[in-house]
Amino acid sequence: MRLILEPALDWIWYRPNLVKWLLWPLGNIYRVAMEIRRLQYRLGLKPVTTLPVPVIVVGNITVGGTGKTPLVIWLASELQTRGYRVGIVSRGYGGSAADWPQQVWSTSDPLQVGDEPVLLARATGCPVVVGPDRVAAAQMLLATERVDVVLTDDGLQHHALNRTMEIIVVDGERGLGNGFFLPAGPLRESKSRIDDVDAVVVNGGSWGHDGVFRAQAEGQRLYQVAGPGQKSLGEFRGTKVHAVAGIANPTRFFDLLEKAGISVLPYPLPDHAKLDATSLDFGDSLPIMVTEKDAVKCQSFAHENVWCVPIKLIFDARHRDLLMQRVLTHLT
Repeated sequence: MRLILEPALDWIWYRPNLVKWLLWPLGNIYRVAMEIRRLQYRLGLKPVTTLPVPVIVVGNITVGGTGKTPLVIWLASELQTRGYRVGIVSRGYGGSAADWPQQVWSTSDPLQVGDEPVLLARATGCPVVVGPDRVAAAQMLLATERVDVVLTDDGLQHHALNRTMEIIVVDGERGLGNGFFLPAGPLRESKSRIDDVDAVVVNGGSWGHDGVFRAQAEGQRLYQVAGPGQKSLGEFRGTKVHAVAGIANPTRFFDLLEKAGISVLPYPLPDHAKLDATSLDFGDSLPIMVTEKDAVKCQSFAHENVWCVPIKLIFDARHRDLLMQRVLTHLT
């Protein structure tokens, strides 16, 4: 069902059409519900928990992949180089653990705790705790680890956890779509929410205005999912490959490979899709390329011709320095 629903919604949200108007009344109901919910926290009608350390929320106001996780990884690295002990809190979406919150290690089972948290633990070396209740997850993190700052991967709409700084990530190619609320459009909150946050990072494309911080997602050196081998994207130039992507915006992954001169046979999957050996069985000897989020799920059954394509957010020097200046200002 998700294989059918996700492309259909993508067409409604990001292409000129009239179907969005049929869903517009539902979108208005969603908008009002979200505004009432946020107002309840602002008025003190619902409790807000403040932690004894700063909290930086990295989120978005649209559904779908914008680059939140790569930005959290980038922020964790930048803060660690400045001597901060960083902890990370995430939702653990797709995890099937019976009890929450859960601590996550680089060796944790992504089926239990979710694929993105395992990726975060591996990529950053930071302590990671996940759970639907961000407050409970953050409290477990502080009870078990010594950290100076907490980063939350997503969680912009989870107002029960007070935050020191809010950063929104926007897909610079897609922008805010048709500007309608779910399910008529991709918006989870009003476009005016962008004016309330402390920083806006635009991932690729040209969307935005003066004052945003621009970054570009770039593929890094590939590694064998089940082996020690490494190769550059350039070594696959002119090669036909199977590309498997169980992420919110798989087209971004396929486009990145094609821009590197690789001939892509695309296999888009639903975000957080479960993988098994049949997911990587195409009956031929062509290389298979997967995202980092998918690599953590197929390490146990991947063969030697399965390659992971790490993605890193690259800022120009000016925007990198300005963004970190703003972050550090909120932490002091």
